Amino acid sequence: MLAGEPRTEDLSLAAVMAALSDPARVEIVRVLAAEGERTCGTFDLGLSKATRSHHFKVLREAGLTRTRAEGTHRHVSLRRDDVDARFPGLLSAVLTAAEAEFSAVPA
Repeated sequence: MLAGEPRTEDLSLAAVMAALSDPARVEIVRVLAAEGERTCGTFDLGLSKATRSHHFKVLREAGLTRTRAEGTHRHVSLRRDDVDARFPGLLSAVLTAAEAEFSAVPA
């Protein structure tokens, strides 16, 4: 666990909801839920590296993701069990809505 990742009991609903207020961060959460752990550089969000890094930091500090360092790579995973323990059903509702919105967007 890197610095800035709150313990499960310290997760704040306000911080989690604020982190989920940005479409890029919702997309990161959606991809992590569907595919599991990924390295930061594998997300194609159409954003600069600095902006992408900012979004990962917001998600980590809110407690939605865990970042694992391995050499120069940062592996990101969703803290689904922790978030579900603190806020039951929240991630399922967000992911259901995000998936519906994602599938409604024309290719």
